[in-house]
Amino acid sequence: MAVDRNDKAPTAPDTIDAMTKVLTSWLGNTAAIAVAAWLFAGISIGNAAGDVSRQFLTLVVVAAVFTVVNLVVGPIVKTLSLPFIIVTLGLALLVINALLLLLTEWVTDKLDVAFGVTGFWVAVGGAIVISLVNGGLRLFFDRD
Repeated sequence: MAVDRNDKAPTAPDTIDAMTKVLTSWLGNTAAIAVAAWLFAGISIGNAAGDVSRQFLTLVVVAAVFTVVNLVVGPIVKTLSLPFIIVTLGLALLVINALLLLLTEWVTDKLDVAFGVTGFWVAVGGAIVISLVNGGLRLFFDRD
């Protein structure tokens, strides 16, 4: 029986690359969510009376949850919705990204983190801004 040399365990550089992608995604989402919250009054991070360091910590936690939701739930939902995405010429992705943002709000609410999105259309606008900011950051910081 022949041994396939391609069935190796991930090497250290592969693991480091994966961790780097997750960390850069997390940092990009942190900046993108901050911009979305700045632009839309319906997206709130932390308490209005809270100090800046507490709001920043809340932003970092929200971005971590959003990154996990996008890495775990996002591909599954997008794969299952692929025919609908094709029929709508990609506009369904706006709805999916808005729903992922609302899912992030729900998860952070369960974790007792002060993050709020006031409605669906605010989530759509926030999803657009988050996508644009992440796309812009990838233009400047993409290693490939």
